[in-house]
Amino acid sequence: MNRSASVQWKGSLKEGQGIINSESGVLSNISYSFSKRFGDEKGTNPEELIGAAHASCFTMAFSSELAKLKMKADTIDVKATVTLDKEGEGWKISASHLDVTANVPDASKSDVETAAETAKKNCPVSKLLNANISMNLKVS
Repeated sequence: MNRSASVQWKGSLKEGQGIINSESGVLSNISYSFSKRFGDEKGTNPEELIGAAHASCFTMAFSSELAKLKMKADTIDVKATVTLDKEGEGWKISASHLDVTANVPDASKSDVETAAETAKKNCPVSKLLNANISMNLKVS
């Protein structure tokens, strides 16, 4: 299975601008720029997109791990915070932190924690990231 997205960049790093398109069409001519990534201008950037990918991948993996334990979540809410740090002359994505709230009726907290930890470790986006992946889990 392959999925794709494409970008085009025009101009210099600080004054230039790019557009993002995805195979599905969900992202269509979405603008990104230096000021959207490193400044205060509203708009998307690579780290935000990685956060969305990580959060959505994790929730699906978590749901799968719960099912293996014969549990089903009513809701799983996840916020992924991706950290971009200066490294030498460049930059590095050093971490992705998952804030997770899971409502799993009639489940033991330890079983839910086990499923969440397994999902955090094994979701494909977690495996892709060469970063510290941390998580806070609230079970209700």
